Amino acid sequence: MFVCICKGITEKQIKVSVAEGASSVRDLYRELELGSQCGKCVGFARQVLTSELAECTYYDAAVVA
Repeated sequence: MFVCICKGITEKQIKVSVAEGASSVRDLYRELELGSQCGKCVGFARQVLTSELAECTYYDAAVVA
């Protein structure tokens, strides 16, 4: 599913970024340029990010949220 239409960023790309170490929306902005156009995607991207971090054993979701 597309999260950011402006940049063509998918949910899968966000999940891969988290697996590679992204732990904040700022990290996603740096890596994927997420939210650099209209910004409407940031809310949903944050939900995807939080969900992925909660499933990831490397991060403690309570610390990074």
